[in-house]
Amino acid sequence: MTSFTSATRQVARQTGLAVREARVVGSQHGYQHLMITLAGGRRAFAKVAAASPATAASPATAASPATAVSDEMAAAFAAEASSLRWLAEADAVPVPEVLAVTEASLVISMIPPGHATPSAAFRFGTELARLHAAGSEDFGAPWRGFIASLPLDNTPAAPGQPAGAAPSQTQRTQGTQGTRWPQWYASRRLLPYLRRAVDSGALRPEDGRLVEAVMERIDALAGPAEPPSRIHGDLWAGNVLWSGDRGWLIDPAAHGGHRETDLAMLALFGAPHLDRILAGYNDTTPLAAGWRSRVPLHQLHPLLVHACLFGASYAGEVRSAARAVLSA
Repeated sequence: MTSFTSATRQVARQTGLAVREARVVGSQHGYQHLMITLAGGRRAFAKVAAASPATAASPATAASPATAVSDEMAAAFAAEASSLRWLAEADAVPVPEVLAVTEASLVISMIPPGHATPSAAFRFGTELARLHAAGSEDFGAPWRGFIASLPLDNTPAAPGQPAGAAPSQTQRTQGTQGTRWPQWYASRRLLPYLRRAVDSGALRPEDGRLVEAVMERIDALAGPAEPPSRIHGDLWAGNVLWSGDRGWLIDPAAHGGHRETDLAMLALFGAPHLDRILAGYNDTTPLAAGWRSRVPLHQLHPLLVHACLFGASYAGEVRSAARAVLSA
């Protein structure tokens, strides 16, 4: 039996996909989650911008549904599609196929559910190492970034360059990317969320000073220089789906970054069989000496993001991570 909602009609109209059946299974960040069956029986997953009742009833909007979608949401859908395609190019960790992306929706292939096993975790570690080794032209990405509902500045810039300034050809050819990561991380991944969290009251001024102390010493704390890696960028355990004895990546905030960032994020919220993931990773591409002591540095960014999203309940974890970095 065919089942249509206004959101499903919107997906069909905007993408041209033949949608046979769909149901809403949740919502987040201002859009709906839909499970879709396409003509021919293929299953897909969609994120669709949620329209207000007034908007949904408007004939003008029905003719042009994208007019009701914010620029931010349209950019977020585009960023996720670009991230998935860029990760897929590495032919390392599997990702869902992007079936359609518009200003108001993103449709990807459905991944059959499975279970995390030690063998799948080990294989995921080896494939994650290969993904990182595929590399990136620079730190950052050529698209606007988002993490959850927050903007993520992907602008590549060398130390001393203002935000938005691209590195010169000389800087690229001299191989300075690895030495530029600490300042890039401080300015693009720590400072914006620190300011937001302090301004909102999620962090106290003294908490902010702890993180500022990390940023002041970051060149000495960041470890050996490494070239830009092709990273997922938001790799908590919920963004790894286990299927077919493999780990699949979803919901990326992909960019050129430091490979230890993805591993630190997996540890932050308890990825299953983490020891096997790390074993597979190290067997493929050994991590630099002292990497465990740098885990709190890489966890500061997601903890600041969570403070921005969920408030003062994350202040203690931000303080603990900053103190651990400074005492390493």
